[in-house]
Amino acid sequence: MKIQLKFFASVREKLGCASEVLELEVATISAQQVRELLISRGGVWAEVLAPSKALRMACNQQMLNTDEQLQDGAELAFFPPVTGG
Repeated sequence: MKIQLKFFASVREKLGCASEVLELEVATISAQQVRELLISRGGVWAEVLAPSKALRMACNQQMLNTDEQLQDGAELAFFPPVTGG
């Protein structure tokens, strides 16, 4: 299974990358499980994606529940909450 990861705004700046392809040997995985997998890389990944950090995720440009299962070829985006005013 391949998932296209995209990182936006301060998440992208802190990680030092805008995107990557994640290849997994599973049929399905939840968005939360992908986040946990990335956190397990340690270092800046653990800092930026930590559970205590306010972070939004979208799959194929649609906001999602973190328990939703992703399918092969999905695009998973990570970005900080947006405020207006």
